[in-house]
Parts: sequence; C-alpha cells; structure tokens
Amino acid sequence: MIDVPAAVLPGRRARIDSTVRSGALVALWLSLLLVTYWWVAGGGVQELGGWATGLTSVGRLTGLLAAVLLLAQVVLMARVPVLEAAFGQDRLAQLHRLIGFTSFNLMIAHLVTITWGYAAGEWTKTPATLWDLTVDYPGMLLAVAGTACLCLSVLTSIKAARRRMRYESWHLLHLYAYLGVGLALPHQLWTGQEFLASSGRTVFWWTAWSVAAATILVYRIGVPVVRNARHRLRVTNVVREADGVVSVYVGGRQLDRLRTEAGQFFSWRFLGRPGWTRANPYSLSAAPDGRSLRITVQEAGDASATLSAVRPGARVLVEGPFGRLSDRARTGRKIALIGAGVGITPLRALAEGLDYAPGDAVLVQRFTDQQLFRSELQRLHHQRGLLLLTLPGHRRSPGSWLGAGPGELDDLQALRYWIPDIAERDVYLCGPDAWTQLVQRTLTAAGLPAERLHLETFKW
Repeated sequence: MIDVPAAVLPGRRARIDSTVRSGALVALWLSLLLVTYWWVAGGGVQELGGWATGLTSVGRLTGLLAAVLLLAQVVLMARVPVLEAAFGQDRLAQLHRLIGFTSFNLMIAHLVTITWGYAAGEWTKTPATLWDLTVDYPGMLLAVAGTACLCLSVLTSIKAARRRMRYESWHLLHLYAYLGVGLALPHQLWTGQEFLASSGRTVFWWTAWSVAAATILVYRIGVPVVRNARHRLRVTNVVREADGVVSVYVGGRQLDRLRTEAGQFFSWRFLGRPGWTRANPYSLSAAPDGRSLRITVQEAGDASATLSAVRPGARVLVEGPFGRLSDRARTGRKIALIGAGVGITPLRALAEGLDYAPGDAVLVQRFTDQQLFRSELQRLHHQRGLLLLTLPGHRRSPGSWLGAGPGELDDLQALRYWIPDIAERDVYLCGPDAWTQLVQRTLTAAGLPAERLHLETFKW
C-alpha cells in the first residue's frame, strides 16, 4: 500500500480543498465583475437610454459575460489537478453544465441583440445585417462555425437527448465544444471593442484565452501522453468475479509515481478491442500497491461488455487518477462505507487503503443475489478489524434502500441501530443513482453533516 502522509491528519487536505474551491469561485465572480465594470466605464449604462444603442449595449455585455463563462467551463473540465482534487469530477461536471448552459444562453442573447442593434433596432433589417456582419467583419465566418459547434454540443447535452444516446457517442460529439471555443477566438480578439479598448483589457483577455488553451494542451493532452509513455500499462490478468462482473488486473513500470489513492478512478482505453478510442471511467477495486492496478466492472454498456474478452498483454492507456472519493475528503477518525452492487468496488479499495483502527471502519454492502469480494472483505475483517454488515435481497419497497432484514424498523431506525454514531463518521457512498439518493435522505435525517458525506457519480 502506498503511504499518504496526510492520512494521519484527517481533515487537513479537506480544509485545503475548501480554500481552493472558495478561491476558484471568487476568481470567477471577480472576472465577471471586472468585465461588467469595463462595460459600465465604456458608457454601457448610458447607451441603454436609446433603443438601438441599448440593444447594442446589451449585446456587448452579454458577449463579455458569455466569453468569461465560456473560458471558465473549458478550464473546469481541463482536469487541472488542483481543481480536480478540490471539487471532484462530478462536481466539476455539474458546474460545467450550469456554466455551459448559462454561457450559451448569453452567447445567443449577444448574437441577437448585437445584430438587432446594428440593424438600427429594426427587426426586418436584422437578417440582412447578420449576413453583412458575417461576410464583412474579420473572424465572423469562423465565429459562425464556432457557434454551430457549440450548438451541437449544447443540444446533445439536454437530458432528453442524452437519454437517447450512448455515452461514447455523446462524448465524441461533446468534443466539438473545444472546436467551437477555438473558432470564436479570432472574432472576439480582432473585432470586439471591449477586448481592444485599452491595454489592460487586451492583456486580460489574451491571458484568459492563453490560460484556457494551456490547461487543455497540458492536462488533457500532454500529461496523459507522458504518463502512458512512462508507465506502459498492460493487462496482466482477467478474472470473472460473478455473473456479468469481471476484474481486470493491469501492470506497468514505476506505478508508484502515479500518486494514486484508494477510491480514485481512471479513464481507461484497452487497445485491440472495438471502441478503444473512447475512454470509460472505472474505479479501482483494490488499493494501489505501486506494482499493479485492478478494476472490477459490470458488463453493461458497449465498452464494459467486451472487457471479459481482453487478453493478458493488451496495451492500456489511462487518464488520471481522478476523484475525491478517497482519504483526501476525510475529516475525522471513524468512517462508514455504504455501497450497493458493483458500486462496492471503490469502497472495497478504501477498506483496504484507508488508515483506521480496529472497529473504527464499518462497511455496509447491499446486493440482490451475488456478494462481490466476500472472501477479500472477510480477510480485511480479520486482519484490520473492518466491521461488515451485509444486506442481501431485493429492496423491501420503492422508497427504501434496504432489504427485508430490518423487519418493522424504518430505514432511519435501522441505520441508527446498526451504526449509532453514524452522524459522527465520514460516510463514503457509492451505488446506483436512485438508491444513493435514498441513502442520502436517510443520512441527512440521521444528522450527518454535508461535509462528511463523500460520494462521486459518473453521470453524464
């Protein structure tokens, strides 16, 4: 097991991450306030007094705000280590989605109002004005192409559309957002008045664009290339754990330099099989030991269904490690690990990798028919004093996350009976989304503070 020095000081890294989150949000708001100030200083408020000038002024403001948010969402998903460690990918994805839709709406408002204003506020002249702007202004043709790419990305991110798409298809289409941002750059820097009005503004915008581009080049491209070249990962074994569930063991060179912690996940590509160009996120199911990595996957989607056919020796490409479902989020001494189905995989790694005294850690495992890692968990029980609570069978009702075992006790009473001090523990939670929400509701009712609940989802 790899030693993590901060593990002996629960809460230290959690406090650092809280500071990073606050700092990132403050930086975003200050950027929005700064460009708004520049808009005001440039006469934006006074121009609101006229119809045509007001439309143009609103168009300038919405364009400025859209540009800031557009760059912010790019940085959020660039996998910058300090942000990824502080937020976790699921929270970053939520922020990315919120900021992305907001920036898109502002971009559309910018396009409509600025064109309408240039058409002297006459709606009938707007189509012709839009054509003239597109053809005559530098960079506008590229901006139109960029807008089309962003529209494609946004439309496929609407929940109704996503439900009808495979993850792999959605991920590929979503990459067009980067192309859209890149194509919008020439228009904004060549013709935008707010970008060129002073040297300070020019420096701000060029710096913002450069930072966003650098994060993509370094963390989305450079770091993965270097890591895969260094570690040269290959499959060493494939083991069937249960019906429809397989474990894949991966070895390589200098794996201790990956700085991986139990509970984290990687994005995986297994070469030599269909769909290898698309990465899929899988959590580690064993604590990293510096010599090998293991994932355990349920054969469900297009990618996971072919993992049992992967042969030893196959080359593996990874991005990561990612995730806050690790010792990093821990705030205290006692822990509870609650998982269902294949969601037990990161919790099994945590049960092995976290630092705890006998009796300070309890693992609650829900399963319908097959208990994963039974012998491994029993070994941890005997060797490290991990307390085990197994909850087999189907859920007793749609509104309960438990089986029939507790009898007449409701979910909250049962949880408090099994773990009386649940509100004083750090709780790591992983499982199907609907089931996880029920557990969250019970934990909240039990008095668990929000900062002590740690979960991570791969929803897209």
